[in-house]
Amino acid sequence: MPLDAALGLVLAAPLTALTDLPSFDTSAMDGWAVAGPGPWDVRGEGVLAGHGEPEPLTDGEAVRIATGARVPQDTTAVLRSEYGRTDAKGRLHAVIPQAHGSARAGGTPMPGQGRDIRPRGQECRSGDQLLPVGTLVTPAVLGLAAAAGYDTLTVVPRPRVDVLVLGDELLTEGLPHDGRIRDALGPMLPPWLRALGAEVTAVRRIGDDAKALHRAVTRSGADVIVTTGGTAAGPVDHVHPVLRRIGAELLVNGVEVRPGHPMLLARTKENQHLVGLPGNPLAAVSGLLTLAEPLLRTLAARPAPEPYTLPLREAVHGHPHDTRLVPVVLRGDHAVPLHYNGPAMLRGVAGADALAVVPPGGARPGQETELLDLPWAAAGIGVCFT
Repeated sequence: MPLDAALGLVLAAPLTALTDLPSFDTSAMDGWAVAGPGPWDVRGEGVLAGHGEPEPLTDGEAVRIATGARVPQDTTAVLRSEYGRTDAKGRLHAVIPQAHGSARAGGTPMPGQGRDIRPRGQECRSGDQLLPVGTLVTPAVLGLAAAAGYDTLTVVPRPRVDVLVLGDELLTEGLPHDGRIRDALGPMLPPWLRALGAEVTAVRRIGDDAKALHRAVTRSGADVIVTTGGTAAGPVDHVHPVLRRIGAELLVNGVEVRPGHPMLLARTKENQHLVGLPGNPLAAVSGLLTLAEPLLRTLAARPAPEPYTLPLREAVHGHPHDTRLVPVVLRGDHAVPLHYNGPAMLRGVAGADALAVVPPGGARPGQETELLDLPWAAAGIGVCFT
């Protein structure tokens, strides 16, 4: 991919230096390139960055030089602008603090050999491995790649995801009425999936139509299909029947987590994956973080985040048998549980930084609890909503 399209992806091939860096000896400072001991006769023409190889210097000569300019052959050092002065005859003398130079016979200071010169190959030599496979492409990686001569990078592509929104009861605009409710997942899922590193290729509203769902699943060319609702065993829950019809393998069929217990993960014969999210919004968020995120991360070859814990500031009521996922905000070295954490509620998670993993039976104040970061709260360049 072109450099500007590779941001946030992972290197699929090592980044190897295509040239020495720097590719020639360059000046690290504005000043004079000098040859031999001073004082020096200053040559008329200066040396600027971006120009060809300058004329060599002879002992006793100096030439004005700009930062980044190619150093003339036989240069001893670069004398910084603030360390040089010219006498009435136009000869250049060094006035250098002892820590930045050396004394020659007679006590006249001069810059140390190679002072303020960036030698060719200081950072790397052509053929050196700069970064290994699996490195996340950050802005700094883009800069290094450009400096090393790259126009494109070989990266693992973003997983392509189709989103299928199920449910005849869902409205796409206006206020809820006549037993129908607004669709919260249609607007929420695409940017959330992009924040997890996916390329959302389609968003389709299927309703409660088994034939339409079968057609959408079998015709999808995406790497991952994400469905909303329809994962239980009710009269209009069509996800399981469609998966059986196409011979898909159920990898996860319900979890001991609240909210989100009817989530599922399946693999089709075409090696696509289907993530079935519950229809309740916070339950769907649970599935996004515990099924979709690990799957997308693996497909994109990104490393797993290091797990971490924080103590809870308040007690959290638990489910008798299942793990609970509860929205929290991070305040210093504590996690503060948020209210409005029911399966159908988004008010709590909308203000949250993470979900706390609360064991069966609940957690007491001060208890260390594992946290699952929300993608916009987690550090990293992979967060992208566009």
